Amino acid sequence: MLIDTHTHLYLKEFDEDRDKMLDRAVEAGIHRFYLPNIDSFTINSMLKMEADYPGQCYPMMGLHPGSVKENYKDELKTVKGWLEKRPFCAVGEIGIDLYWDKTYVELQKEAFLTQVRWAKELDMPIVIHSRESIDLITDLLQTEKSQRLHGIFHCFTGTFEQAQKIIELGFHVGIGGVLTFKKSGLDEVVKKIPMERIVLETDSPYLAPTPFRGKRNESAYLKLIAEKLSAIKNIDFEEVANKTSTNAKNIFEKN
Repeated sequence: MLIDTHTHLYLKEFDEDRDKMLDRAVEAGIHRFYLPNIDSFTINSMLKMEADYPGQCYPMMGLHPGSVKENYKDELKTVKGWLEKRPFCAVGEIGIDLYWDKTYVELQKEAFLTQVRWAKELDMPIVIHSRESIDLITDLLQTEKSQRLHGIFHCFTGTFEQAQKIIELGFHVGIGGVLTFKKSGLDEVVKKIPMERIVLETDSPYLAPTPFRGKRNESAYLKLIAEKLSAIKNIDFEEVANKTSTNAKNIFEKN
């Protein structure tokens, strides 16, 4: 059994074939899907997926850095309200994005640290978006280090030295479709990361693996990422599935 630890299956890209898409994923051996929130506009559709596919889809609650604007305090108030109202599997997806727009980077830092502290209070994992910002985020997390601070750096594409810092902080790395890209260099980094610290993800509908690169991603393609990891690590596919699924369960089922 495989677990997709990061997939936005509630987005409009799947409105036309959501049931069939999930059937394809189950047929490919993926039986559990963790849904990171983006902002107040995605909550209803995400929670509807949880209701429509009980025991399969598990929602997180958080404010994505790309949605941190002037009204971020209102967005954070919504997040806090939901965290107080009912259980979620993680606080996420949260973080800092220095790729698209650096206008609100100071607000992104504030929103990130606020949500990190909520997660610590609630003893919940965090799922981190760290595009072009791994070093900044690991530095910020050093000041928040705690036995309660744990989770995933999703869509990890960094160096081995960055992976070591992440692991030292008590986190896992989320490995997705980029692993299958010929010139990514991620394969050489992943070779050196212990399996005990790896989880798998698709980030659907984004970052589809080869041979679907550039097309809509979906959770069924997680199998291709697992097969690539199996080849890189020179271990059986079943071992990849068992270890990454165990890691995911240890992160998300702690609560």
